[in-house]
Amino acid sequence: MQTTPSPARPGTLWRHARLATLDGPEPWGWVEDGALLTEGGHIAWVGRDADVGTALASRPAPQAEHDLQGALMTPGLIDAHTHLVYGGDRAAEFELRLQGATYEQIARAGGGIRSTVAATRAASDESLFAAAARRARVLMAEGVTTLEVKSGYGLDATHEARCLAVARRLGRELPLTVRTTSLGAHALPPEYAGRADDYIDAVCAWLPAQQAAGLVDAVDVFCDTIGFTPAQTRRVFDAARALGLPVKLHAEQLSDQGGAALAASYRALSCDHLEHLSEAGVAAMAASGTVAMLLPGAYYFLRETRLPPVAALRAAGVPMAIATDHNPGSSPALSLLLMLSMACTLFRLTPEEAFRGVTEHAARALGLADRGRLAAGQRADLAVWDAQHPRELAYVFGHNPCRTVVQAGVARAAGPAPWQPA
Repeated sequence: MQTTPSPARPGTLWRHARLATLDGPEPWGWVEDGALLTEGGHIAWVGRDADVGTALASRPAPQAEHDLQGALMTPGLIDAHTHLVYGGDRAAEFELRLQGATYEQIARAGGGIRSTVAATRAASDESLFAAAARRARVLMAEGVTTLEVKSGYGLDATHEARCLAVARRLGRELPLTVRTTSLGAHALPPEYAGRADDYIDAVCAWLPAQQAAGLVDAVDVFCDTIGFTPAQTRRVFDAARALGLPVKLHAEQLSDQGGAALAASYRALSCDHLEHLSEAGVAAMAASGTVAMLLPGAYYFLRETRLPPVAALRAAGVPMAIATDHNPGSSPALSLLLMLSMACTLFRLTPEEAFRGVTEHAARALGLADRGRLAAGQRADLAVWDAQHPRELAYVFGHNPCRTVVQAGVARAAGPAPWQPA
């Protein structure tokens, strides 16, 4: 298919693979008996196994060669919306809701997001890191090579910065790319009760220090009836834009606040949730190139009944991404493969749409153009599966067929990663 210019250094050759490259005009970018060469941390060549000899004629012999014997190879998976760093859990609230307690009753008793904020503020940096690393490893065992981590459970300058620093540490200490998003405008902390505008002033004031410390890649806001207004969202976005930071938005999850169109006017990387997205919002996102981030785990866990407008997004050509939205309150999900299945069964995406949603389009939602496809020049973030076709990854759930993960050219074994609570 493609080659990179010589000179090149010896690399690793993967042969006799079924390749879902997601590159080119064929469905799935499919290559039935394919091969892939990595050099350093990047893909150097992708093509038919029959063409390996010609492709390598002008290159150094590979240092290593692997015969995959017909196994499936795909880009590494990307979980582009998580809230992975927090303290405590809310399993007791889950039980209370099923016993008939309302969210308001739980919140008045000190539960809800306030309980997570309290637990997060009380947790040490080490305990926050240990818990987040356990969650990350479970995702990585299913082929995840890149993920986003949002803050939003510290809700003051000190603890928001701590959570972002823990997320950065995940990327340093695990074989994983971590993108960080500042979500101070996630909820109103108790000390600002009745003073939402003052809190938004504070959130905007934190951003320069977060950026100066190298803690933030993007800025997010929860714009909804129980979050912040469009006017307040605009103030945060203006502060982000002044710093050159891209934005994204929790939009139209519980109501239509026109948030998606507002975010699109700032050329947001993504708008996320979108169950109440309007036709005008779809059109605005299509015009701006903003990704629709669909979160079936939250839809399932909250027992929502209004579906995001998938047909309208598809017709408008809006790229759709899928993520776990891992968080303690509304989507305690730690399986991106399960989200593939849910996206197909609940949202009626095709298997290829769903899979592009955790690779190519997820990369776009993070502003990363160097991953999500198997093509020369892309990062060598790969996953090898005990499967014959990627549609099987959405079809079978409760099962992890991931055999090997390659992160920037370095291979590691994958497979089950048993959960070990703190």
